[in-house]
Amino acid sequence: MKFKITLAICFLTILFGFSAFKMDDDPFTLLLKKLDDYTSKFHQEKVHIHLDKPYYAIGDDIWFKGYVVDAKTAAPAQMSKVLYVELINEKDSIKKQVKLPLISGITWGDFKLTDSLSEGNYRIRAYTNYMRNFGTEFFFDKTIKIGNSWANKVFTKTDYTFTKENSADKVVANIHFEDKNGVAYKENEVSYDVQLDYKSVAKGKTKTSLSGDAVINVTSSQLLANKSGRIVATLTLDNKQKVVKTIPITSTSNDVDVQFLPEGGSLIENLPQKIAVKSVNSTGRGEDIKGAIVDETGTEITSFETTYLGMGSFVFNSQPGKNYTVKIKFKDGSSKDYKLPYAQKTGYTLAVNNLDTAKVAVKIMASESLVNGSELKVVAQQYGNVFYVSKAKMDKQVLMASIPKKNLPIGVVQFTLFSATNQPVAERLVFINNTVDLINVNLNTSAVSTARKGKSTFSFEATNQNKPVLSSFSVAVTNATKVTPDEDNETNILSSLLLTSDLTGYIEKPNHYFQNNDLKTMKELDNLLLTQGWSRFLWRNIAAGNGPAITYKHENSITISGTVKKGGKPVPGGKVMLMATKGSFFILDTVTNADGKFVFDNLTFPDSTKFVVQARTKTERKFVDISLDVVPNQIVTKNKNSGDIEVNVNNSLMKYIKESDNYFNEMTRLGLLERTIKLEEVTITEKKNPAKNSANLNGAGRADYIMTADDLTTCITLSQCLQGRLPGVIFRGNTPYLMRSQDTPMQIILDGMRVEADFLDNIIPSDVESIELLKTIGNTAIYGSQGGGGVLVITTKRGGGSANYNHYAPGVVTLNPKGFSVSREFYAPKYDGEVNNNRADLRTTIYWNPQVVAENDGKGKFEFFNADEPGQYRVVMEGIDAFGHLARKVYTYDVK
Repeated sequence: MKFKITLAICFLTILFGFSAFKMDDDPFTLLLKKLDDYTSKFHQEKVHIHLDKPYYAIGDDIWFKGYVVDAKTAAPAQMSKVLYVELINEKDSIKKQVKLPLISGITWGDFKLTDSLSEGNYRIRAYTNYMRNFGTEFFFDKTIKIGNSWANKVFTKTDYTFTKENSADKVVANIHFEDKNGVAYKENEVSYDVQLDYKSVAKGKTKTSLSGDAVINVTSSQLLANKSGRIVATLTLDNKQKVVKTIPITSTSNDVDVQFLPEGGSLIENLPQKIAVKSVNSTGRGEDIKGAIVDETGTEITSFETTYLGMGSFVFNSQPGKNYTVKIKFKDGSSKDYKLPYAQKTGYTLAVNNLDTAKVAVKIMASESLVNGSELKVVAQQYGNVFYVSKAKMDKQVLMASIPKKNLPIGVVQFTLFSATNQPVAERLVFINNTVDLINVNLNTSAVSTARKGKSTFSFEATNQNKPVLSSFSVAVTNATKVTPDEDNETNILSSLLLTSDLTGYIEKPNHYFQNNDLKTMKELDNLLLTQGWSRFLWRNIAAGNGPAITYKHENSITISGTVKKGGKPVPGGKVMLMATKGSFFILDTVTNADGKFVFDNLTFPDSTKFVVQARTKTERKFVDISLDVVPNQIVTKNKNSGDIEVNVNNSLMKYIKESDNYFNEMTRLGLLERTIKLEEVTITEKKNPAKNSANLNGAGRADYIMTADDLTTCITLSQCLQGRLPGVIFRGNTPYLMRSQDTPMQIILDGMRVEADFLDNIIPSDVESIELLKTIGNTAIYGSQGGGGVLVITTKRGGGSANYNHYAPGVVTLNPKGFSVSREFYAPKYDGEVNNNRADLRTTIYWNPQVVAENDGKGKFEFFNADEPGQYRVVMEGIDAFGHLARKVYTYDVK
């Protein structure tokens, strides 16, 4: 069937808002106004984390900078002033979390990878408290590999095979065990626990072969396909030491899932449409296929093949009364038949051609029965900012329009086709690569040194549309000969904030689409957007004004708040005092409102700061109850980036982690890196004692001396009660010291929480149940260096409670809120003089600076010294200005 083409009869272009609209009773105009209101009220934030390296080893530091932007304005976020960044292990457990202050949408920090961690696939997850309202799908969530050679005795390599036995699925894992030098562990006992989707499905024991291999079989009559999990394997060494290795199971079958997705959303009979293909294997990665469409007579209608990561597209015209089958051939030679999506009898299609560098072509097609002159509308918008509106009467089967790309913003733009009744009937995402929205970084490399330990100086100029911009950059320099970049998959400010933050699900190799701006890459990116869903919002929610429940507020600072009650009723006008447990450095007071509520806000304090909250009535009565407001921690969801999980992490990073050993050993020799000291296991038998509720780490009552409540009835302050009554302890003022170590005050443990020694007299003697004195090495060793001056373990009559805060007396609670983490400074040696010039410098991250500023004139500068090893050094700059323009610059140079 031939189609006559006509242009849309009405165009209306709108930039950043609705000023071009005359606000009247037009329902469509009101719908667009609702869109603006909705996205303004429920505005969203996006996070990017710039990491110094693509992967790490135990002993490394992970250096990072966080960028947070407002999705609607694209500018650095101003509402949220706190960012959470987490390091999550393969068991979906948070191993480290930092809470960082945001200033104009930027912050920075680091994670120290101590040898108490194991190798594996870790995740860096970052979010603001406000982002929690919209679900974890839009958090920054990046899988990184962390290897371990420096603190590792056992290395594994695992291969999986999948078969069918009758109706049962069978998974065979062959695990090879060897030491750091490649010597196999022969005939060693291995116990194992196979876990799928957090459930144990098989347990057992076996032995390694003479080649160091252990074979584990899992068979199930229940379908295991598309599940993931882990094998927890425990190898017993010859010295009876047990070493636990966690090995990922990324899939339990060789199955490949194939989807067919019509452009615009629905397949319509008698209308030629582009149909996208997405083929994904059981690990979550794309797998290329070939296919052909045949009708019920076996006649081939068309053929196709995917071109990149299992994605492709073809044009197809579904005819009435026909049944179509898609015959797929997989790379292993097998084949399978699929059905195309059901074709509707009538409807509209929306086709968008985004391959022209200057314009976007939009084509609307309608079934013959719908060519009735009704008015259709096309809207192109991004986060509620409408950039294009076209209205046209459907008096022809095909309508076309052309939109200059200069009128559209960089990033994902959503095109929606509305019916005459203002119902969305078709939708399409496109990516606009409008480079005028980026910062251009002109890097001056004339002062870069190619010598080992030579000084490299970089100056640069940052401009946008030829105008200088005040902007903030992060700079990472690595020796790419030792740290091979994964350019398609490394974190990238452009792919994070312009692409992946707007799409749900797993995006494989997102940075590939930003490596080249050629026609091939543009087609591959367009296929991604044809196959990847959109769920930032639904039009029906906008029309109804239904937004998400805003449970989590913007955090402008750290806040401690709660309610004071007496006899279950609020205490109005109550007196509340907040004290930090480090002497008197932090004391605030306030009064409760009519509902008994109190707030201490605009607080800034470092992490691990402990507090005491004391409340009284207006008449100084202390028998009140304090209930603190506690925001629940964010749960850890399953890793959505399953395709990035590497089964054999150490093997994939072997070159890097073995080279890192030399650096870590040198740092350890210089006293700049510490290994964990593991204590022998101690078994303690509990006995009846007067300190039964104690948090003593040795065990309740295991102390050198114990005082009880009966000993504390005749004094006003606790230091008065204890002076002269604790053997071997003297007091200076109200601070206790052991006689043998009078330079170090004693450590005070109050209901399991460490407080400073000079906090002693803040504790009311009548509230105390027991005091345990620990002074001999046998009792203080478990407290490490903090117990060197002795320990007083104080247990109150109401000791215990939640992990966030404890009641220890009427009208008093202790709490340990999450404070701001202190960001460390990256250490890089300087070789201006001869000092330390002969010391081996084996760094892999040569330079890290999270805050390199281009001033108002757009000019900036950074400098560093090369390391002691040759190679290709790689400089990565990422940044942002006050308007949200982004920058990324990569430069390499050779050190000989």
